[in-house]
Formats: sequence, structure tokens, C-alpha cells
Amino acid sequence: MSETIPSVPILVQNDSWLEPQTEAISERIRSFHTAHYEITQQHGSLSSYAQTHLTLGLHFCKNTQQWTLREWAPNAKAISLIGDFNDWNESAHPLQRDQNGIWQITLPKDTLQHQSLYKLAIHGADDSQRHRLPACVTRVLQDPDTKDFKAQVWSPAEPYQWQHSYDPSQITAPIIYEAHVGMAGEEPRVHTYREFTQQVLPRIKALGYNTLQLMAVQEHPYYGSFGYHVSNFFAPCSRFGTPEELKELIDTAHGMGIAVLLDIVHSHAVKNHAEGLNAFDGTDHQYFHGGKKGDHPQWDSKCFDYQKEEVVQFLLSNLRHWLEEFRFDGFRFDGVTSMLYEHHGDITFDHYDAYFQQGIDHAAITYLQLATTLTHQLKPGALIIAEDMSGMPGLCRPIAEGGIGFTHRLAMGLPDYWIKLLKHQRDEDWNMEELYGTLSNRRHNEPNISYVESHDQALVGDKTIAFWLMDKEMYWHMSKEDSHPVIERGIALHKMIRLITYAAAGEGYLTFMGNEFGHPEWLDFPREGNEWSFQHCRRQWSLVDHPDLKYSHLHAFERAMLSLGQSFLNDDTAQERWLHNEDQIIAFERGQYLFVFNFHPQNSQADYSIPLYQAGDYRIILNTDAEPFGGQNRIDQSILYPTSEDTTGQTHLKLYLPSRSAIVLQKPVPQA
Repeated sequence: MSETIPSVPILVQNDSWLEPQTEAISERIRSFHTAHYEITQQHGSLSSYAQTHLTLGLHFCKNTQQWTLREWAPNAKAISLIGDFNDWNESAHPLQRDQNGIWQITLPKDTLQHQSLYKLAIHGADDSQRHRLPACVTRVLQDPDTKDFKAQVWSPAEPYQWQHSYDPSQITAPIIYEAHVGMAGEEPRVHTYREFTQQVLPRIKALGYNTLQLMAVQEHPYYGSFGYHVSNFFAPCSRFGTPEELKELIDTAHGMGIAVLLDIVHSHAVKNHAEGLNAFDGTDHQYFHGGKKGDHPQWDSKCFDYQKEEVVQFLLSNLRHWLEEFRFDGFRFDGVTSMLYEHHGDITFDHYDAYFQQGIDHAAITYLQLATTLTHQLKPGALIIAEDMSGMPGLCRPIAEGGIGFTHRLAMGLPDYWIKLLKHQRDEDWNMEELYGTLSNRRHNEPNISYVESHDQALVGDKTIAFWLMDKEMYWHMSKEDSHPVIERGIALHKMIRLITYAAAGEGYLTFMGNEFGHPEWLDFPREGNEWSFQHCRRQWSLVDHPDLKYSHLHAFERAMLSLGQSFLNDDTAQERWLHNEDQIIAFERGQYLFVFNFHPQNSQADYSIPLYQAGDYRIILNTDAEPFGGQNRIDQSILYPTSEDTTGQTHLKLYLPSRSAIVLQKPVPQA
């Protein structure tokens, strides 16, 4: 190994509080370099190592004009290929096993056709007899009558022809639209990739989002799992359409200048035998930890064994598959906290020992380092976002510094904070120091994706921010001709909460589809408890499109807010200029903008003085109180606001600040 590891990792050099963890962080670096060195020595490169999907599963060889099916099942007693081509006869096409536990069969070209259905009949080590789906299957189809999943040969005569090249490195600050294709339409049913491409992508583009994050793409047997109980890691969900239609969606987004991220699940897998990997070869420890360690106590799912080379290869190959075959621009890794710790994050993270000494899954950390490295190698500029609630230091720093290599982490505490505030405190009791401190508190140089709400807050049993603010009144008083105090408060705070979160709380931003215009209903997947209804598993775009409803006000504000651009998010942090708890005023600068918020429910402030460092004329460019955004139009945006100096030489800006409103001012250009 040629890499030189510093005696004191850069992560520690930059944070003296980490000094007691120096050895643990150094060991994290050494473990990665050891694993990476061994991989490159044996396989030449990390990408060559990540090719399980190219060697296992069903493949057609043009040179030999034959089909080959290979499967890793080291403890299975027998495997045969069954399908509609042999009337599902378990004795007709047996596979042969080699010394490495790989089972194989070769078939003539005309044995299988495009869209043929097939499965594996596996006699397991436990003497179980099960029909299974290949581990690296790339197309799975559910029978509409029996609900049984079968593998499907997918070999169209004409492969998809990509129209657009795209470089994700142009995204310096990801503004992310989180979406679920199946529920992206208005009708109470499952919607398709093509419908999303034609009907939803234009909305995302018009709003100003530069990144799309797709949920529930990896195949999953239960629709109501939101796609997080994955069964077939290499197969795009067939409920929404064909692989070509998913490629068309991504290609079209690229043509609009939108990066596309896959919400990928490598933290656990569905427990199902028929569709998934559980007990694939008749043991409980092929892909997962054996015994109780292999069962996730909170999620009723299976936990991968990241110490196994075959498992690491399988998961890394999965990343390569989605990056190369479908041209995703990166990933949002689900459940990272559960991966990092053997206790799955079920402790209080109140000191640094919790991150480095207590129940750490070192193999999982090494896997994540390999995963981020591979992603960066295959697609320079890729976005790699961690869903981590623990706050693991170094998660979003380079591996050479002692980090794990993610580009961003989700600021998961922010939605909880907003809901707690709305649920438990009166508006007049909001503490500005606490609010601003919560929004601005994050690790230096570890970029955050801020958000007010994601899909988690929209699920049944919880409420969206709009619903917390306006509740049932949304059903009766959203007409523009209807003045109602609950709705007026809700619309005002909805805009302010989103703006201050966007401006102060991260280096990127996220919303879940529909929340930008205050979608009034929760999400509830079809299930037995609601008589399998799709009533709450859709998005009502007609509400925001209706010119007489106030949803359009929130939508218009979202577009105006995002039109500020993303460049200011690249400035390290917001710079506080004024906090006043009694007046409920917050003012801060970030980039070329000055943001001023008056959260007071009643008191407007005339000639309110904000101390600043930069003199000159300031100009309002965004005003939550403007009439197009459902405001009361109390501010004249046409005038310039000049600074003045007091007797001490301090520069001040005097502003009219209406109650429950916020303004964004363009700072003057510094004089040369």
C-alpha cells in the first residue's frame, strides 16, 4: 500500500474535540486502504470488482449465441431453471455447481425469448423447496391475479437510445424535488414513468429545482413500504412501466438540466422468501448476518453482512448497475444510521464516544467508503447523500481526511424541530435565538440538505407543515375570495418557514412533491386498514392549477424563492446580523442577500434598525407579503433602502417590517 496516512487525521486537525478519537479515525482510514488495496491487487480496479451483475444472473452472449444463467448459492443442494418455456418443469433444466458455490446453465438462443417468464427452483440447505427470483434479476413482473412475482427476460430488439449527456458536477448546490412515480398523478391508481415524464417533470423544471430524487425504484413486493423493503435490487419497479420508460424519464430530466438521484436501499432487505434474498440457499447467513443479528428489530427486515466479500461485491455492483445502465447522477442512501451502528442508532448521541466507540459496525463503514469511492470514480461530480440522524462526524468529508465520502447529509432534525414548534408553542412564544441556532447549527464543511418536510412528514399518522398550520380549515377556506384568520396565518408562516430553512439551514434544499403548494392531504398507501384505497396515495395538481384557490399563492412563492438561485448556498454559513426575542426579529446575511424575518403575530415595525457592515443602497427582491403570494401587500418594493450611520459610526438599515412577513434584500455591490 502506497498511501501515507497522517499520524493525526485531518478530521481531527480541524476539530480538536475529536482528539480522543484519533486512533479510531486513523483505523477507519487504514481499514479502507487495506480493503481497497486488496481489491485492486486481485481485480485490477474497484470498478472491475463491482461486476457481480455482469457475471451472475441471466445473460445472452452474442459471440456464442447462447443464454447463460449463473447464481451464487453455496449451500443449496440443487437448483433448476423453470419457466413458461418448459412448462415450469423442475427436472428439465438443472444447473451445475462449481467449487465456488456458483451454479450455472447454458441454453440455446431460441430457448428464451424477450418477455419470457422464469424462476429458479431451489432445494435449500434446510431441505426447503422454493421457487425463487435470481439475486441479480433485472426485470420482475407481478401477476395481476395471483400477485406472484416472476423474473422476466428483458431483451428488446432495439435498446434505448440516449438523447442527452449530462454532467452532475454542474450542480453546486442541490435543490432536490423528492418524488414517488406511482403516486405522482391525480387519479386514485398507480401512475407510470411515462406519465411522470410528461406531466410532472415540466412542473419540477418550472419551479426551479435542479435535482430529482426518485423513491421506490428498486423493486419491492409491498407497495405500501414506500419502496424501502427492497426485494430485487437490480430491477426497476415494474408497476410504473418498463426499464426503457425509466431511462426516458432520466434522459428527459437531463435534457432539462435536472440531475436524477436514486433513493437506494443498502441498509436492509425485505424478509420475503418468494421475492427476496432471505434464506436464498437455505441458510440464514448467505447475504445477511445469521441468527438474531440478521433481523432488524425496528423495520421487520434483514440486515446485510458487510464483512462478506460476496455481499460487498453484490452491493457495489448494484451501484454500478444504476449508474451505468440507467445513468443516475448519484444516490440518496437510505438508513445510513442503521448501517453505521450495530444498535442501528437506537441510543442517544450525546458525546463523541457514541460515534466511534459504542456499537460501531466497522465493516459497514468500510463498505460505505468503498461505495462513495466507486460512485465518485464512475461518475465524477455525483451527488451522494446520507440519511443519517446520528450526526456522525466526518460522514461528508473525504476518506483521506478520516471521513466516509458522502457529499451531503440530510438535516433530519429540522422537520422534527418545526413540528415540535408548531405543535407545542404559541406563535408569540417562539424564541428567535433558539430558532436561528437550530437552523444554523451544523458541522463546519460537512454540507447539509435542509428541508422543512419530506415524505416522512406526509405519511398518515403525521401531518404536513401546511396541515399543522391550517388543519381542517384547508378544506373550506382556501378560496381567494374567502378571508379566514387560520388560513392567513398558515399561508404566511408556510412561506416564512420554508424561506428561512432554505436560506439558513444548509448547502442544499429538499421538498417532497406537492408540499411546495401545501398539499392538503396526508399519504396513505392502499392497505387492509383503508380497504386498499388509493384515495390518499396521489397528488392533487388540480388544486394548485385552479386560479381561484390559494394553493397557487404558495406555489408562486416557491418558484420565486428558488429564483434567488443557489449560489448563496455555497457561502459557508449565514452571518447573523440581528436577533431580538421580544420583537421576534431575525436578520442575517448569506452571499449577496440580506434576509429579514418578523415572526411576531401582531406587531409590525416601522423604521426598524438593522446593524450592518456594508453601506449602500439595498433593494427588496423577494417579499412574502406580496399580493401574488397571498400576502397583504404592505411593503413598497419599488424604493431603495439606503444605509445610514449612527454617532458611533455603525452602519444601519431602517426597514418597515410587517408582522408575519419576511423580505430578502439585494446587498449593494461593493465599491472598487
